Amino acid sequence: MDKNQNTSNKRKENCSDENKCFELLESILDGEGTADSKEILNEKIAKCQPCFEHYHLEKVIKEILQNKCTKHMVPSELAATIRQKIQDLK
Repeated sequence: MDKNQNTSNKRKENCSDENKCFELLESILDGEGTADSKEILNEKIAKCQPCFEHYHLEKVIKEILQNKCTKHMVPSELAATIRQKIQDLK
């Protein structure tokens, strides 16, 4: 096995800027990332184990929430009652 290939496949065990990386990751998962930020994140998760794990955890959580949280129609009478209570509070 090529020595350079072996070391390039191993991720760092510690992230040097974890908070910044996690903010970048969350913005991308929220659909707010640019093409450049996505490229930076892909490079980070290829090299950094904490970023790799956090990315996959957040991605799974987001997918579960999207699948489990469904929209339900609110009865029009309930919506009218809520609107009226809000108006009464103003």
